[in-house]
Amino acid sequence: MESLNKHIEHTLLKQDAKLEDFIKLFKEAKEHNFLGVCINPAYVKLAKEHLNETDVKIVTVVGFPLGANRSDVKAFETSRAVEDGADEIDMVINVTAIKNQDYDFVIKDIKSVKEACKDKPLKVILETDLLTQEEIKKACELCIEAKADFVKTSTGFVKNGVGAKVEDVKLMYETVSPYGLKVKASGGIRDKETALKMLEAGAERLGTSSGVKIVKG
Repeated sequence: MESLNKHIEHTLLKQDAKLEDFIKLFKEAKEHNFLGVCINPAYVKLAKEHLNETDVKIVTVVGFPLGANRSDVKAFETSRAVEDGADEIDMVINVTAIKNQDYDFVIKDIKSVKEACKDKPLKVILETDLLTQEEIKKACELCIEAKADFVKTSTGFVKNGVGAKVEDVKLMYETVSPYGLKVKASGGIRDKETALKMLEAGAERLGTSSGVKIVKG
């Protein structure tokens, strides 16, 4: 297995984060050679300034955290993020549409963002805390059909949510891996033991704000 740090997207999505928190995040990402940082779209340009001469990927989120924006708004947000220097996009799926079995809408929603990504990878956040196992599987199948690059567990913003669960990651991996999609586990990954369990279950990426603690073991 690759070194743990090269699976980690060092994450800061807190509403009340200060400028100094972002500077610290970028510094830690460079110091520990993390695969990427994951931040809100307003800070992509700032990340670009600080990480310009590194291979740390700049990942940002769209339709975050509820996934209930209009598709054209998600697509616009994506285009702007790519213009600002984002390397990858994590979009939130429309959970209501999954619950309503409005699958055509879900596919079109993902496709509109995928198109706006140009050549940048797209991850689709399923918000697994809010879905049944059947709904998780179906959401993965829709992501395959819409040609996303990754499926991702969680935003980390569901009240009383658990976030990434080993059984969900396993199910997602088994569903999407035959079609070449990968899995990002995020939400509640706070120690090395949990991180390793997620990778063993099939996750390729880990979204966590505890990156430094994890690599230090």
